[in-house]
Amino acid sequence: MRETASTDSVIPPTDVVKRAARIGVEIGNVKLSGDLPSQTVAAINSLLLEHKVIFFRDQGHLDDAEQERFAACLGRLVPHPTLGTINGTTSIIELDSAGGGSRADVWHADGTFLAAYPKLAVLRAVVIPASGGDTVWSNAVAAYLDLPRPLQRLADELWTVHSNAFDYAGTCRVREIDQKHFDEVFTKTIYETEHPVVRVHPETGERALVLGDLVQRFIDIPKRDGQKLFDLFQSHITAPENTVRWSWKEGDVAIWDNRATQHYAVNDYGDQHRVVHRATIDGDAPVSVDGRCSVTRVKTTKHPSTKVA
Repeated sequence: MRETASTDSVIPPTDVVKRAARIGVEIGNVKLSGDLPSQTVAAINSLLLEHKVIFFRDQGHLDDAEQERFAACLGRLVPHPTLGTINGTTSIIELDSAGGGSRADVWHADGTFLAAYPKLAVLRAVVIPASGGDTVWSNAVAAYLDLPRPLQRLADELWTVHSNAFDYAGTCRVREIDQKHFDEVFTKTIYETEHPVVRVHPETGERALVLGDLVQRFIDIPKRDGQKLFDLFQSHITAPENTVRWSWKEGDVAIWDNRATQHYAVNDYGDQHRVVHRATIDGDAPVSVDGRCSVTRVKTTKHPSTKVA
C-alpha cells in the first residue's frame, strides 16, 4: 500500500488534487521524463496504487522516445500482441481516429484476452478535438467492495473466458474502416483466456472485478444465466460513483492501474481528429482468491479471408 509519509515528502499533498471521490487524482508540478529521481517514481507509483488513475497536465515536452523512457521507470515495456508498435518504439501504439479501430467506446481493461495482460498504461494526448473525446475510468476494487457479501462470495468462485474476437460491431458504434481494422489487424491472432472474476492485486492485496466487454462467457454457466451475471457485476463497475471522467488537452498524460480499473473512450466527437499514444507495461497473470492463475487456452491465427462472426 501507499507509504503516505514518504510520498508526501516527494510530492506535496497540495500538488495532488482528487478528481472524484473513489478514483483519480491530478498531480501538479511534476515534469515527466526518464530522468526522474527514483523517489519521485516511487511516489508516483504509490499514488497510482491508491487512486487507480493519475493525470498530469502540461507534458507537451514528451515525444514517443521520452514517453517510453518514463514508462520504463514503472516496469518492463511490452508491445501489443496484434497491433504492433510505432516504428522505433518498444511498446507505443498510436490510436488515431482517422485510421480505424481506435474508438474504443466499450468498457474494458487493456489486453485481458491475454493471461498476463498489462499492469499499467501510460497514455499521452497528441491531437485532441475541440469538443468531446473524453475518457472515463472506473474503480473495479470499489465495485467489488460495493457488492453484498453473498455476491462477493459468488464472484470469488466464478471464472470467465476473455477473447479479442468479441462482438465489435454489436458493442461499438463502428464505421466500415473500423470493422476492417478489427477484422484484419486486431484479431489477426485470436486469443481465448480463462480469468477469475475476482483477482487479488499483487501489490495491494485488494480484490478487483475482472470483466469488461472482452468477456465471451462464464465457465460452467449457461449463456443466458452468464449474461445476467455479467450485467449484474459489470453494472457495479460502471456505476457513476465509481468513475472519473477526464477532459483531455494536448500534452496531457494519464496513467492507470490496468489490474484495478476499466475504461471507456467516449465516441462523441464525430469527424474531428483525435490521436493518443499509449505505452504499456508488462503484468502478471491474475491470481484468484483460491490461488489459481489465469491461463490462455486457445491461440489461433486466422486465414486472411476469415471474418469474425
